Amino acid sequence: MKIDQQTTDSLSALRARINAFVAERDWEQFHTPKNLAMAMIVEAAELVEHFQWDTAEESQRLSADKREQVGHELADTFVYLLRIAEVCGIDLIAAANAKIELNALKYPAEKAKGSNAKYTSYIQDDD
Repeated sequence: MKIDQQTTDSLSALRARINAFVAERDWEQFHTPKNLAMAMIVEAAELVEHFQWDTAEESQRLSADKREQVGHELADTFVYLLRIAEVCGIDLIAAANAKIELNALKYPAEKAKGSNAKYTSYIQDDD
């Protein structure tokens, strides 16, 4: 089946495609938030396996084959993330934007710039 590129280039189109795929197979019955979260973590662990013994430098230079494999695991993780959001009625775009706003408060640029420290290490400075 040939897929029209325009039908797969937006998040809403992808969600609709995934929902149709799931419905055609009668998998909604298995797609509880718990099951989907567990499946997503399994896929994320499979992603981690591709980098497990790499150095930081090696992880930045992927062969074409490894890049394809990593892409598959990212896609699996992403699909489960979209399904969890769908099942829970969460707008991921709105949730991500709200989280960025919260993180901007927790990690003000003037304190967090160039640092990987958790925000709790510098909130005492405000007291």
